[in-house]
Amino acid sequence: GGRRHRDRLAVLTGLAGITVAAWVYVVVTARRMAAGSAGMGGHSMAPMMDAMTRVQPWTATEFGLRLTMRAVMMVAMMVPTAAPMTLLYAAVARKAAAQHNPLAPTFVFVSGYIAMWTIFSLVATVAQYELDRAALLSPMMVSRSAVFGAALLIAAGVYQLTPIKNVCLRNCRAPAHLLSQHWRTGTLGAFRMGLRLGAYCVGCCWVLMGLLFVGGVMNLLWIAAVA
Repeated sequence: GGRRHRDRLAVLTGLAGITVAAWVYVVVTARRMAAGSAGMGGHSMAPMMDAMTRVQPWTATEFGLRLTMRAVMMVAMMVPTAAPMTLLYAAVARKAAAQHNPLAPTFVFVSGYIAMWTIFSLVATVAQYELDRAALLSPMMVSRSAVFGAALLIAAGVYQLTPIKNVCLRNCRAPAHLLSQHWRTGTLGAFRMGLRLGAYCVGCCWVLMGLLFVGGVMNLLWIAAVA
């Protein structure tokens, strides 16, 4: 009754808080990048910016900042999708506590989920670095090549029909089944379950995240559409 309602409210409030904070970061970062581009003269400075992008290698600091930006973006886009599984874990934890067999806190489970998307963000940032070196991205992180953009769109469409996509989607849509099949005890176990859920979500969505290179990694409308 009341305890269950309070727990659900606490979990949803926590997830909403994480999501809102991440979206605020994304919006502020996107506006700063847009303002910086406009401050350099907009389209008239595009050739100069392109040249600078090609000849200047990424520093460790720049890589770290881009990784942080992408990881926060993934949190903003994907944490809400973990709500059903998170609520289910919280309900199981509540019952276990009532039976004097406490489980790891719910935030440990959520941390595992976020950790998996952070790992994906690392891979995506490395991919962005390689695409930048190959001069396939503009300074605003949009594909310069129509062929490359078309290939991403085709790949995203074809991937939706593959067996691995169906497996990942089936697990993401059935949190009770996933929890029962892969239940683990202890703090590490909760973290691993969060990682597993994150892995299935990455399996569902990784190619869609690649479409950000088509519409713009910091294009807010494109980010919202993909989300």
